[in-house]
Amino acid sequence: MADWSPIAKVYDPLKAGSIDGTDVEPHDRAVWRAMGARYKPNKGVVGDPHLTLFVFRLNPLTTEEKLHQVFSKYGDVQRLRLVRDIVTGFSKGYAFVEYKEERSVLRARRDANKLLVDQHEVVVDFEQQRALQGWLPRRLGGGQGGKKESGQLRFGGRDRPFRKPINLGLGPMPDRGGGGGREWDRPGTRDREDRDRHREADWGSRGRRDDRDRDREREDRRQGDRSRQRDRR
Repeated sequence: MADWSPIAKVYDPLKAGSIDGTDVEPHDRAVWRAMGARYKPNKGVVGDPHLTLFVFRLNPLTTEEKLHQVFSKYGDVQRLRLVRDIVTGFSKGYAFVEYKEERSVLRARRDANKLLVDQHEVVVDFEQQRALQGWLPRRLGGGQGGKKESGQLRFGGRDRPFRKPINLGLGPMPDRGGGGGREWDRPGTRDREDRDRHREADWGSRGRRDDRDRDREREDRRQGDRSRQRDRR
C-alpha cells in the first residue's frame, strides 16, 4: 500500500467502488458493468481539461449568469457550460467552468468548494472525464462521490476520498513451539482470541464457583433439617 492515495490518480472502477480502494471483488452490479465498459469523452466538450473545473450539486434553478457571477470572482472565465437535459432544457445540476489561467483554477477549487449558491452547497473539483485516465461516468457504473441515499457511492474523488486502509501486515508468524509458522492474523484478531480464552477461563472458574455455592447451600439445608428434627424430638 506504499502508493496509496486518498485521491485516485488513475480511474479503476473496482477501486472506486471500495471505501479504501483495496477491494478485490465487485460489491454491486454497477461495478461489474463498469469493469467491462469503454468510454470516450463527448466530442462536444472543448477547452483545456487542466484549466477546467467540474461543479456539481447545483440548485436546478441556478442559471449560467449566476454561475458566471460567482466563479468570475476567482479569475477570468474562458468558457462556462451548464449541462441541461436535451429534451426538457432543465439543468442537470452540474457545470464545467474553464479559466484562462492555472492560478485561477487552483483558487476557485480551493475557495469555491462547499460554497452556497442559491441555497445549495456546491462541490468543486478538477474535471476528470478527460484528465483522469480510464474515467467512466456514473451512467456506466463509474463516477465518484454520490450520496448515501443513492446506494451507489464511489470513492477516490474530492467529495468522497478513499479512507486510509487497515495495514494488514501479512508475514510469517513466529513459531510458538507448535510446529510451522502461519500468516499473521488481521490486527486485533489475536487480541480477540486472547479475550475469548480469558472469557472461557473466567466462565469455567465461575462455573466451578457456582457448583461450590450450590453444594454449600445443600449442606446448609441438610444441617437445618437435622437441627429442626432434634428440636422436635
